[in-house]
Amino acid sequence: MANANPQIDPMHSEEIGHGNSKAAWSMVGIMMVGFVVGCIAFAGHNAFVVYVGCAIVVLGLIVGWIMKKAGFGVNGSRSGDSH
Repeated sequence: MANANPQIDPMHSEEIGHGNSKAAWSMVGIMMVGFVVGCIAFAGHNAFVVYVGCAIVVLGLIVGWIMKKAGFGVNGSRSGDSH
């Protein structure tokens, strides 16, 4: 094993953001709701609500993108990152 210490490992010299932002959390939360709605509707054989769940997932993507553009993404102007 080469070097397990990430503080001196050149491959890990940059901080990884991991999407810890208000935009990312909002996007994932909305997408999870859409996924759960779609799964329950699929189990209940309700095609219309499955498509509603898919639309909620797409809505989550759009909300995340808009929030990122508004400055709530990683290192955004309004993200309030303290780390």
